[in-house]
Amino acid sequence: MTTIPDKRVTHDEVVAELRDGMTIGIGGWASRRKPMSLVRAILRSPLKDLTIVSYGGPDIGLLCAAGKVRKAVYGFVSLDTIPLEPHFRIARQTGAVEAMELDEGMMLLGLQAAAWRLPFLPTRAGLGSDLLRVMPEIETVRSPYPGPDGGEGEELVAMPALELDVALIHMNRADRAGNAQFLGPDLYMDDLMAMAATKTFLSTERIVPTEQLGNEGSFHTQRISRLMVTGVVEAPHGAHFTECPPDYGRDEAFQKEYAATAGAPDQWDEFRRRYLDVDEAGYQQAIGARA
Repeated sequence: MTTIPDKRVTHDEVVAELRDGMTIGIGGWASRRKPMSLVRAILRSPLKDLTIVSYGGPDIGLLCAAGKVRKAVYGFVSLDTIPLEPHFRIARQTGAVEAMELDEGMMLLGLQAAAWRLPFLPTRAGLGSDLLRVMPEIETVRSPYPGPDGGEGEELVAMPALELDVALIHMNRADRAGNAQFLGPDLYMDDLMAMAATKTFLSTERIVPTEQLGNEGSFHTQRISRLMVTGVVEAPHGAHFTECPPDYGRDEAFQKEYAATAGAPDQWDEFRRRYLDVDEAGYQQAIGARA
């Protein structure tokens, strides 16, 4: 009988694996199924000068507001019902962070290239736009194959691999070895994040026995393998205030309260004191008291 490894860790043990200057990929999509408890753990730490790769939401906004981010790599940074993340907006407009702004498909290909251990993948996305002008670090390549007319091969954008030191993702269910499943409508790019990273840490609503992973959702929702995962944190309500269906929806009232702190230093200081300068148990207690 094969014994599966026990990869259960705490939030603090995950943060202990991180270092200043790392490139960290954060899963989820805008304000949907973000590993917010792990983001909050980073906020409580002295980490700085991070490069954050994300289909961004409050993860990037909070880390920018706390001065943790040197560079952000993203396809967008949105709170969904609030189209542009307000703390990120301030950081971007004031030049507080460097930025690599990508087409959503280009970002997918960058993660895919890293997952496949390729230096780049070719794409037509970005051609004819200002992307190549404002980001000269992105090169083009010419196809070695003739064009449709038999002439010279097509010029394509060479999307570089987005290699990650660490990926942080959140799933609905996982076993203690790191096999995990999503139960909402979309995996987003969490599997690519995990495969593009040297280490992946997974938070989950609930750790269950391996044989129970099939009790909810269909087989295709079990897309995260233990082979991708370094450590697993059980974090009930760990994606709050983003949505994590079917377990819970987005906390729109809390999201509005958070967004209102942008550009209001006194409100931000109070928000941070109440919700971010406490440990995860304190955070969950504070939002429970609100409810």
